[in-house]
Amino acid sequence: MCLTIPGKVIEIGTNRFVIDYLSTKREVNISLVDVKIGDYVIVSNKIIISKVNKDQAKKFFELIN
Repeated sequence: MCLTIPGKVIEIGTNRFVIDYLSTKREVNISLVDVKIGDYVIVSNKIIISKVNKDQAKKFFELIN
């Protein structure tokens, strides 16, 4: 079983986005979901699979802190 956390889009490239997971940054593929800088997303296997509501993402971060 996998657990995924929301990440924030912080950089947009030609075929990739950079996602910030609090203290870790990862490059991901953007082919499935239309997102922009500042959006929160769920990533699976380095591919963005869905957007997350900003309020829901912030609530999640409050819970894990």
